[in-house]
Amino acid sequence: MIKVFLFALVLLMVTGCQNITPQPKKEKQEKALETQQKKTITKKSNVVLTKQKKVVQKTPKKVKATTLFQTVKKEDAVLIQKGADKEHCAICGMNLVKYYKTNHAAKLEGQNIQYCSMHCLTKHINEGAELENPMVVDVTSLKFIPVTEAFYVVGSDVPGTMSKTSKYAFQSLKDAKKFQKVHGGEILDFYSTWQIAKKDFKN
Repeated sequence: MIKVFLFALVLLMVTGCQNITPQPKKEKQEKALETQQKKTITKKSNVVLTKQKKVVQKTPKKVKATTLFQTVKKEDAVLIQKGADKEHCAICGMNLVKYYKTNHAAKLEGQNIQYCSMHCLTKHINEGAELENPMVVDVTSLKFIPVTEAFYVVGSDVPGTMSKTSKYAFQSLKDAKKFQKVHGGEILDFYSTWQIAKKDFKN
């Protein structure tokens, strides 16, 4: 009887222990696999973030637009024309505020006419316009002065308007010489400067 009991107990232990015995190795393997997956996901996320950072670093910075020497604030410009096109050159249509420091003006049959440059003034004369009281903007004061009172700095390194040969006018000889010292060029009166402007139309 005891032998039967012992045999049954041994049989129970052999068959039953397979179901109740813990399997630590399997649990460890599952945990290791889960940890590895988390590391892989984290690593991929870091790669994505790194790529995004690189893209941001490679994005070029915005370049500020450079302002032309001729340009002034609209409130500082004297516009003597009337009508919808008063801000535009009477000959070429360019914006008078943008190219204000080379502006010229005159009267034609009692009407005020404004030009972006001596080039356009000369072109108008070449077309037969009989202009009166020609004027030019003084670079220092930004006011119109008679062309006969102006000292022109011709051919400086500051780009001109509508011409390869720049022409900037000053009411003061001292101001003209100061500009010339920095930018070069030759100081001339209106008539001599106008003869140079005429050369733009000889070809």
